[in-house]
Amino acid sequence: MASSYGNLESFAGYDIVQWQPGDALGDPQRVIHRISTDFDGEHAWSELLAAFLAQPGVEQIQGLVVGYWGVDTLIDEDPNEVWVKALRAAAPRFPELRVLYLNDISAEEHEVSWINNTDLSPLVMAFPGLTHLGIRGGNNLELPALSLSALDTLTVEAGGLSAELVRQVMTADLPALRHLELYLGTEDYGATNSADDLTPILDGTRFSRLTYLGLKNSDHQDQIAQLLVAAPVTQRLEVLDLSMGVLTDEGGRALLDNPALGHLKKLDLAFNWLSDEVRDQLIAWAEQQGVELDVSDPQDAEDDWRYVALGE
Repeated sequence: MASSYGNLESFAGYDIVQWQPGDALGDPQRVIHRISTDFDGEHAWSELLAAFLAQPGVEQIQGLVVGYWGVDTLIDEDPNEVWVKALRAAAPRFPELRVLYLNDISAEEHEVSWINNTDLSPLVMAFPGLTHLGIRGGNNLELPALSLSALDTLTVEAGGLSAELVRQVMTADLPALRHLELYLGTEDYGATNSADDLTPILDGTRFSRLTYLGLKNSDHQDQIAQLLVAAPVTQRLEVLDLSMGVLTDEGGRALLDNPALGHLKKLDLAFNWLSDEVRDQLIAWAEQQGVELDVSDPQDAEDDWRYVALGE
């Protein structure tokens, strides 16, 4: 089961505009461009990048979005050969680049579980000034020895993330990180991570500036909620996002018993498998504590078949 998702319309405060050969570049203070092929595109993605690089003012752009890069290549070909090497080689042409989103590919174009990825650390670290990084697709995704001194926001969106990838993120050198959002996923679509892989972040010594923590879209959502009961990291968060996963009454009661959550500005539990009783208890708790709570999109708690919001 998978939620419907489309191309991003905005990211990191910028409007995203599709770029086509012949288009002038938008205002670099407001707009970032998506470069993508289509099902029967006459140009390869790397050719489109070359045309983009020829535009006047390209050195001033502050963000870039890598979109759809081919119906066959997404599954069968090494993304290094299709687009990663080309973009890395072009990095010196983008001295002002601060925002990067990779694989902004809609469900209509390609299921997220089919997107083939690779070791992206050499690519993203070729842009040392990055403040916002988003990645879609978990297959073969690696981020070893990731080090970006200015990175404020990291989002990894997938139907399933490997244990290795999660551990790589947990131990990355990201001293400025304030927003971490991981779609952990489900075993049905490649997830091998467990709640134990989150241990490095839970004691609060990692990512000392973190204020938004999203550990979401997991079929281990109850275990994650339970681990957070005694986790020092929760004490300095403003937003805790446990949405889109298999959160049942077991996890909901663990959150109710967590004294460290009352200071939160927001607790996001949208798309959940809570009973009406526990959902009402959480609503009452949030009102008492003054915490913004999202328990929207409830699923049938009596249904034995439970799934994450984004899988396929």
